[in-house]
Amino acid sequence: MMDAETTERLRRIGWRGEAVPGAGRRLARVVAQHRTGYELHDGEHSFGAQPAGQFLKRGLDPAERPAVGDFVEIEPGQPPHIVTVLPRRSVLSRAAAGERYARQIIATNIDYVLVLTGLDGDYNPARIERYLSLVEDSGARPVVLLSKSDLHAEADERIAELRARLAPGTAVHAINGKDAASAAQLAPYLQPGDSAVLVGSSGAGKSTLTNTLLGIDRMAIGAVRHHDSRGRHTTTHRALLQLPTGGCLIDTPGMRELKLTGEENLDLFADIEELAEACRFADCGHGSEPGCAVQAALDSGELSPERWRNYLKLRDEREEQASTLEAKLRRQRGGRPIERPHAPRGRRERE
Repeated sequence: MMDAETTERLRRIGWRGEAVPGAGRRLARVVAQHRTGYELHDGEHSFGAQPAGQFLKRGLDPAERPAVGDFVEIEPGQPPHIVTVLPRRSVLSRAAAGERYARQIIATNIDYVLVLTGLDGDYNPARIERYLSLVEDSGARPVVLLSKSDLHAEADERIAELRARLAPGTAVHAINGKDAASAAQLAPYLQPGDSAVLVGSSGAGKSTLTNTLLGIDRMAIGAVRHHDSRGRHTTTHRALLQLPTGGCLIDTPGMRELKLTGEENLDLFADIEELAEACRFADCGHGSEPGCAVQAALDSGELSPERWRNYLKLRDEREEQASTLEAKLRRQRGGRPIERPHAPRGRRERE
């Protein structure tokens, strides 16, 4: 069992576990990853470290390597070496860019995902829904932040529109990232022991908000293009920062591509799934079939065409990614097929 002083020190950087490091080892948290190695923090000091040999093997799933937010066991050395990644209580990930299926971890051991979107040209409800789809099974809670509310004349209307579109209970806050009083709304998500990751497009104001939460200008801030409200990647790598509130914040570079992993439930579209269950036919294609509840909702205005199109886009992408993942697992099994129940053929009216 670790002594009380060591446990309290680790609590400062989000530690909640009970694991005891092996003989001659100690615990630390990954706060940044660079090309030349990792930066760790033990709750008192930050220091560099290198991964042990098992993490450098070719063909190793990237998800098995240390990631920002991980708690790890390290062995002494010049520099120290990471020898074990402790079990993760939450993982936010996406499918990596490219044709080859791979999962890219964004952050681990987080309690909240702060999805930041500007109310200028960056505003895109469909992209917010994409972020929330990735957050669903991460083990963390999503919090939508709408920045630059002071710069948009129709901010209140957009905020009300978004709240009506998202699932009930989804936290939505309008903030001015430059104003400490406005950013204080985030205090409930950044309490001592809490960890949050900040995600959003380049130019949304992540670095500005991070500086305000820190109380110092630590993160570089870039200009935003006027025609599309996009900025350059002023944050070049993920970094975990300790805040004056006692919480930890992981700042991330702007993400231009958010590919689903294929394992999402799309629970934020539960209302559409309920409509589909009310269709006359169990295999309704939601086109011109008689008794289609989805088409009826579109005709009445209960369901917006934009949200329906985004649901179809995300559903189809999820299925495509799921097929790619299945093919990868089949190759790993030596070509043996994965058993799946056969769907009934022919139109079947609901009982």
